[in-house]
Amino acid sequence: MTKNDTSRFDPADIAEALTLLSRLPVAARGTRGGAAAWAYPVAGLVIGGIAGLAGCLATYFGLPAAIAAVVALTCQVVITGAMHEDGLADSADGLWGGWDRARRLEIMKDSRIGAYGVIALCLSLLCRWALLWLLFEASAGGALAAIIATAALSRAAIPVLMWRLPQARADGLSHSVGAPDGQTVLTGLALAAIAAFILIWGSALSAILLAALVTLGAGRIARAKIGGQTGDILGAAQQLVEIAVLMAIVA
Repeated sequence: MTKNDTSRFDPADIAEALTLLSRLPVAARGTRGGAAAWAYPVAGLVIGGIAGLAGCLATYFGLPAAIAAVVALTCQVVITGAMHEDGLADSADGLWGGWDRARRLEIMKDSRIGAYGVIALCLSLLCRWALLWLLFEASAGGALAAIIATAALSRAAIPVLMWRLPQARADGLSHSVGAPDGQTVLTGLALAAIAAFILIWGSALSAILLAALVTLGAGRIARAKIGGQTGDILGAAQQLVEIAVLMAIVA
């Protein structure tokens, strides 16, 4: 099996997606790259399921909703190795800290974090914690469903940007994975949408529409600022879509 082989949708793509998007001890059998991107929302279902169950377990043992939200959020960060949070911080530093494309890309590649990155990371974590707190306060079961659906929808945004935006640099994680084709992207979107309508049927349509708008906005900003996407941009988009979907569910 070769990288970016789009001949079929292999169930082994799920393991590849989990290997890429999480720190879970899953061994990927192949390296299909962008062709496996349809499975990113499925990986989100797994990540969200584990985090949501951890939060529900906290409520089962009598911990308040605010602490359950902390548990669920911490679990997500640990499972993913904070890769999306890192992308958000790097994107904030680069896109708003540099005056031209070359400088922005240079800043994004720097492992050090600046003021924009710190502020973006703090606001993201605060928003997600507050929204999860409200969800757990309303219902642990509802919070579980919301976390799973949100994890899937936010990761469905990643292949969209990989497909529609060119690579902004000739190296990095996103470049090594490659771009998926339209069929791959649509399959991932369909899976995420089905999961959303099953799990959060009352809020699914508004959540999907808001996720689409945020994805479009993130893509336009990335194209204007650096001419395309990088792994950091993809991580930042996932974070922004996650916040947007949680807001739609809470509203």
